[in-house]
Amino acid sequence: MHDWRYATPDASLGPAPGVGQGPRHLGLLRWLVGCAALAVASCGQQGVLDPQGPIASAQLLLLLNSTAIMLVVVIPVILATLGFAWWYRSSNAQASRSTDEGYEGRTEFVLWSIPTLIVILLGGVIWISSHQLDPRAPIPSNGNPLRVEVVALDWKWLFIYPDQGIAAVNQLVIPAATPVSFRLTSATVMNSFFVPQLGSQIYTMGGMTTHLNLLADAPGEYPGFSAMFSGDGFADMRFVAKAVPAGDFDKWVAQVHGSGSALDLPGYAALAKPSLAVPPTTYRAVEPGLFERIIEQTVSGSQRHAGAAWDLPAQQAGG
Repeated sequence: MHDWRYATPDASLGPAPGVGQGPRHLGLLRWLVGCAALAVASCGQQGVLDPQGPIASAQLLLLLNSTAIMLVVVIPVILATLGFAWWYRSSNAQASRSTDEGYEGRTEFVLWSIPTLIVILLGGVIWISSHQLDPRAPIPSNGNPLRVEVVALDWKWLFIYPDQGIAAVNQLVIPAATPVSFRLTSATVMNSFFVPQLGSQIYTMGGMTTHLNLLADAPGEYPGFSAMFSGDGFADMRFVAKAVPAGDFDKWVAQVHGSGSALDLPGYAALAKPSLAVPPTTYRAVEPGLFERIIEQTVSGSQRHAGAAWDLPAQQAGG
């Protein structure tokens, strides 16, 4: 016999008011907060939406133009979808529905010609801008560009200033309003060099040289990083591109010349070993032709694996 004292609530009545809705509302609140935080972060500084040079500014303009051209199709399609769904809803008796198949040539022509023209326009804009923003194309300037040689290591960036005869690790100092001509390679796995506020992400590959030209409009510190996963220390493979006035850049070069150690062959062999979270370091002198020798060693395969100690010519001859 069923005892009313142990009876369970009738399922047809549903849950008590407020029961089970707290977690659901909390999840919705978290989702809204997350979307708001993502929107705020995307509009923040130190990203592609905050250009600090002519290359980054041109790339942002290309991004905005491409988005605007695509929205010419996207917005009407979204509005038409919502309009059709509302008008042809099951409760609308005024909407006429027919099961007979039909074909309207003029309608098909309009529906297909608009996206076709958009694709042609978008392709033309991107094609022209891509050639104008060729990373190897020099930036027009009255003065000579600063030459910087970049080597991707495990897991750090080596910057060599061949004209000044100095080098730095995880620290890039450049004069503001002066073009910088980069030559880039990798002494280990394939990597990617990217300073979002200055523009033009570019890959570095072992045994190969890529070229990049950038310019900072004004003094400032612009974060740079590796944009391609390269192993355990990838997350810490970051640096700061510090743009300073021309006079301050000359002072920095003189300061580097007067302190620190020299980056000779044994020093580079130690630097090439894998290391994590390497602090910024400068070298008062650099082995002549080190960048070319790194490429030659990478091509010859003297490095047995990524990040292995560099085999010095004397060691090779002795072996």
